[in-house]
Amino acid sequence: MVGAKLKICVILSITFAAIIPAFNAHIAVYDEWWQKRAEAAINNTLEAYVPFPESVTNHTNEQVHKALMGRSIEIMGTNTTRRQLKGKKYGGPCMATNPIDKCWRCQPNWANNRMRLADCGLGFGKKATGGKNGNIYVVTDSSDNDMVNPKPGTLRHAVIQKEPLWIIFSRSMVIRLSQELIMQGDKTIDGRGAKVHIAHGAGIMIQFVKNVIIHGLHIHDIHQGNGGMIRDSVDHYGFRMASDGDGISIFGSTNIWIDHVSMWNCKDGLIDAIEGSTGITISNCHFTDHNDVMLLGANNMQTKDKLLQATIAFNHFGKRLVQRMPRIRYGFVHVVNNDYTHWNMYAIGGSQAPTIISQGNRFIAPLNDRLKEVTKREIAEESEWKSWNWRSEGDLMMNGAFFKESGDPNTIKKYAAKYNLVQAAPGTQVTWITRFAGSINCCAGKAC
Repeated sequence: MVGAKLKICVILSITFAAIIPAFNAHIAVYDEWWQKRAEAAINNTLEAYVPFPESVTNHTNEQVHKALMGRSIEIMGTNTTRRQLKGKKYGGPCMATNPIDKCWRCQPNWANNRMRLADCGLGFGKKATGGKNGNIYVVTDSSDNDMVNPKPGTLRHAVIQKEPLWIIFSRSMVIRLSQELIMQGDKTIDGRGAKVHIAHGAGIMIQFVKNVIIHGLHIHDIHQGNGGMIRDSVDHYGFRMASDGDGISIFGSTNIWIDHVSMWNCKDGLIDAIEGSTGITISNCHFTDHNDVMLLGANNMQTKDKLLQATIAFNHFGKRLVQRMPRIRYGFVHVVNNDYTHWNMYAIGGSQAPTIISQGNRFIAPLNDRLKEVTKREIAEESEWKSWNWRSEGDLMMNGAFFKESGDPNTIKKYAAKYNLVQAAPGTQVTWITRFAGSINCCAGKAC
C-alpha cells in the first residue's frame, strides 16, 4: 500500500514538473497583476486535481442511485413548476428527479436559504461553494455602460468585488454585456426568482480564479466583445483583446459549477474550459441551436490540460446542435446521465488521449445513416487512438446510435472490483433524471 502511494506521488510530480513551465510561458503576455493571478492559478489547479478520479465518479453515481431509489422523489404541495425550455412546459407538484435538485428544490423556503445550494454540488466541481458565507448582493440595474467604473447595482460591479458574494436579481431582466464580464472568485450568480437573460452582447469570463457557481440563467445570442479597457477587480483594470464570443469561458480556473443554465446561439462555444482549468461540473443545463457546444482543452500544445477533470451530468443536449458535447483534449471527463436527443455531426469527441467515461446516457442518433456514431477521434490514426480509454457503460443507444470504445475493455470492471464502485443509473432513466434541465421558474415562498 505504501509503495502504491509512493508510485502515485512520483507520477504526479513528473507530470506537474512538465506542465508548470508551459503555464508560465503562456502568462508572460500579461501585466504583472495578471501574472500573479496566473501563478496563483497554477497552485489552484494542482490543489484541485484528484489523483484517483474514479472516487469522484463513484460518489456521483452513488448519489444518483439514492435519489432514484424506488422513485421516492420528493413531491410537495400543489405548486406549479414549469420547465423553462423553449416549447416544453410542466405543470404539477414540485419534483426533484436527480440528487442535486433533491438537495434544495422542493423546499418552499429556498429563497430564505439560498446558500444551501452550495452544499448540493456533485462531481469534480463539488467543492465549488461560490459566495457561500458572504453577503447577498442584489443586482437592481440591467445596464452595462461603463467598463472601467461600473455602476453599483449592476452585475459587472458585483462580480469584480474581492469578497465572497451571493449575487441575486431584484427582478427579471435582460443584461446586454458591452464587453466580456470578468469575474473575481468566490462568487455565485444565482438567477432563481427572476428570469435573467445574458443576451445580445458579450459573455462571461472566469479567468485565473477559483470557486464560482453560475445557476439559473439564460445565456444566448452572445457576440464578440471588441476589447478595450475593462475593470476586472476593484483595484485593477487593463486592456483586453477582443473576446471570442463564448457564452461562458473558464480559463485557468478551478472549482467551477454551472447548473440549471439554458444556453443557445453564441458566436463561439457555449461553454469552454481551457488553460489548465479543472474541478468542473456542468449539470442540469439545456443546450440548443449551436454548432460547437462545449470545448474542454484548448489546443494540443497546452499540456497543462492533462490536469483537466470535469463532470458532465443530467444535461439535455437538444435541438439543432451539431458537435462538441463535449470535445475534449487530454484530461478525464465523466459524462453521466445526460440526454442526447440531437446532433448533426457527432456527440462526444476528443484528441490527445483523453479519458472519457460515458455512463447511463441516452443517445438518439439522427436519421442520416452516416451520423450514427456518437464518438469522433480528432486527427489521429487508429494505431494511436486505440489505446485511449473511451468506455461506455449502461448507455441507451437509440435509432442506430453506437459508441466506439477504445482502450482497456476491462477498465471499469477493474476499478469496480478493486474499489467497490457503484454503476451509474442506466440510460433508461435519463428522461426522468433530466426532466427539469435548463433554467427553472422559481417563486419565493413556493417550492421551485
